[in-house]
Amino acid sequence: MQASWMILASLFFATMSVCIKYAAPYFDTFELVFYRGLIGMAFMASLCKVQKVSLRTPVPMMHVWRSIVGVASLSAWFYAIAHLPLATAMTLNYMSGVWVAAFLIGGTLVMGGLQDANKQGPMVLTVIAGFAGVVMILRPTIEQNQLFAGVIGLLSGIGAALAYMQVAALGRVGEPESRTVFYFSIGTTVVGGLAIVFTGSSAWTWPHALWLLPIGVLAALGQLSMTKAYSRGSTLVVANLQYSGIVFAALYGLFLFGDQIPLIGWAGMLLIVASGIAATALRSRALPSAPAEDH
Repeated sequence: MQASWMILASLFFATMSVCIKYAAPYFDTFELVFYRGLIGMAFMASLCKVQKVSLRTPVPMMHVWRSIVGVASLSAWFYAIAHLPLATAMTLNYMSGVWVAAFLIGGTLVMGGLQDANKQGPMVLTVIAGFAGVVMILRPTIEQNQLFAGVIGLLSGIGAALAYMQVAALGRVGEPESRTVFYFSIGTTVVGGLAIVFTGSSAWTWPHALWLLPIGVLAALGQLSMTKAYSRGSTLVVANLQYSGIVFAALYGLFLFGDQIPLIGWAGMLLIVASGIAATALRSRALPSAPAEDH
């Protein structure tokens, strides 16, 4: 039951991406990050008050690290959403499962050497398959002069992988989900606000500015649901259910924006999803004590 929170989180994030798509022509990426954080912070502070959850945390530096990594990933993802088809941006962000596998293989090479890495042959194959899927997805973006946005979307997946592992660590030390999301919202507000000081702000135009409200609320609800899923559910099941967000985004993109993705792009998405599921299953079986498996 707890893992079903990830399906709900994926729906919230996909719906949020629609709002970002509509707001992007009128606000730049850091403005969207700022308002997402500001509204989310107010929303989560109210929720913490209702739940009688103290905002004082015994592990402030864990929240700082989670915010740094998470905000970098969030900013990259918002940029990708604004410049790529929704399903493409969502898939690149959901490369996190493959990136975690790549991190584990790299750690094995550093700590145990080539002999230990050879034992992880199947996981290596899933990583290779995942990156092959990326090439298939980015090939259409090259033809449409969207390569830069594609690379930014890919980087958002790296940040998401690190952020998910930090969410797991916060869950293990007993941090309430609402407090974790509250501090992340503070991080997004601070970083977005500092960026606006240097880049400037856009003029508010009605009714376009109204898209900012659902971005913040949906993001907070998505973060809360995701944190509940990773803190309480089975990592293997939760990590696989997150790919439902690609389905939601693809349907939104098709019916709301008329996104046209070539067949090779769809094939790349399927390959990334399959490799992500396989990588998660292999990690769960071979590395049960790894941090990413304790969400």
